[in-house]
Amino acid sequence: MILRLGFILAFCFAFFSCKNTGESAQNVVAPAAEAQAAPQPTGKKKKIVFFGDSLTAAYGLPDASKGYVSLLQHRLDSLGLPYTAVNAGLSGETTAGGNDRVDWVLKQPLDIFVLELGGNDALRGIKTEESVKNLGSIITKVKAKYPEAKIVLAGMQAPPNMGPDYTTKFKAMYPMLAQEHGATLIPFFLENVGGVPALNQGDRIHPNEAGQLVLLDNVWEVLQPLL
Repeated sequence: MILRLGFILAFCFAFFSCKNTGESAQNVVAPAAEAQAAPQPTGKKKKIVFFGDSLTAAYGLPDASKGYVSLLQHRLDSLGLPYTAVNAGLSGETTAGGNDRVDWVLKQPLDIFVLELGGNDALRGIKTEESVKNLGSIITKVKAKYPEAKIVLAGMQAPPNMGPDYTTKFKAMYPMLAQEHGATLIPFFLENVGGVPALNQGDRIHPNEAGQLVLLDNVWEVLQPLL
């Protein structure tokens, strides 16, 4: 199944580049050496939860410390910002699966919730109406449990073989949801990564270590003003 989905995603990413362009939930912290060199904030740290699929779970990398969530923790520590980045990515997750799983994740307090889901829905051709409903439900649950939490929604795109009607609707659902729920939008999570061979692993789906640095910048550009 992974190989089959990989073929489709590789085709998708190659298309986007022409336009210029099982892990479990885990806490990710900076290595001790770098953490000691960084200015250490006092008081209780706030939490940023990254809730997504294999792209967030750092699938295929030597370890999760090479993924963008861990790299973000390095940056937060180096800047002396009082935040802990929590990696709640799960490979293969769909929006429906995320909607079922989020209640468990919400048992821990959080201040910022970064939602990166939908890619697997597109690969399965799930109706966008269902994806919209699930993503909206996840955001609603977060806001109900933590009303003061800031929501960041990572936009994704569907492979072109799904047809122009589907791809147009899929792409449009992220800004629509962000506006409806007052979330901050990352327009395209894989911007400048998808379809770039040098930035992806052999499956041409999942970013390699160099690609993770680009993902970090994509996320940081939107996240930094919220800190």
